[in-house]
Amino acid sequence: MSPLAEIVAITAVCVLSGCLGSLLGLGGGTFVVPILTLAFGLDLRLAIGASVISVVAGSAAASPRYLDEGFANLRVAVTLEVATVSGAIAGALLAGHLSTRALYTVFGVVLAVSAVQMLRHRQDRDGLAVPDDPIADALSLHGTGTRAATGTGTGTGTTVRDIRPYRVTRTATGLTMMTAAGAISGLLGIGSGAMKVPAMDLAMRLPIKVSTATSNLMIGVTGAASAVVYLQRGDVVPLLAGAVALGTVVGARIGSRLLAVVPAEALRAIFLVVLLIVSAQMLLRGLA
Repeated sequence: MSPLAEIVAITAVCVLSGCLGSLLGLGGGTFVVPILTLAFGLDLRLAIGASVISVVAGSAAASPRYLDEGFANLRVAVTLEVATVSGAIAGALLAGHLSTRALYTVFGVVLAVSAVQMLRHRQDRDGLAVPDDPIADALSLHGTGTRAATGTGTGTGTTVRDIRPYRVTRTATGLTMMTAAGAISGLLGIGSGAMKVPAMDLAMRLPIKVSTATSNLMIGVTGAASAVVYLQRGDVVPLLAGAVALGTVVGARIGSRLLAVVPAEALRAIFLVVLLIVSAQMLLRGLA
């Protein structure tokens, strides 16, 4: 394959990666790193450098729509981002001192743990009391989730938004998990949504769509914090990063439109399957 054909192929594949990353709140980097290393045979550190750039680009492309649609919780994102950015800087500094096999293994383990968490299929708790959380109350983190609903009773068949309030709990637990998620993001060049989404969905009790949209909003800031370190270290190849970012942006725009129509349970199932597949691939490479 010629260099030009390879760049075109990488861009095309990253469209799908960006779409899934935006839809699931994982960040395209979760898929970009395995694709560039396993399918195109690129060095892991160069793949991570390109992935960090794509994470920022994909988040910037999808976040405005999530905010307009009312999915992303801006207050939760800002609160948790304080912990995530601190972890991201520490992880990026640590990455330069670990072997390639160690990075593969850590990547695989992190995704496997996230998959196990999502297997604990959270029961439908609508109507049940959420434990009080003084931190969430003080910071006004509670919000409303929206979902598409057809039929307005007027016979027009138009689509309206079904608005449902939700309460946030266990903010301290969420902050602890976000510090670890940030470290993983800086270490592996991913958006760390693989840990952020389960943390918000299972621990803080945010609806799954709000969790994925808020995670997508956060990963751009997290990626930008660690991108500086990768740029200074020379792990970012401009042509490769540009191709990956272009594909990711296009895919992220598509994924942001799909979130409103994909059922929550289908979203959770896709999330789980993707994590299991990528985790297995990376663990095999790391332990081989």
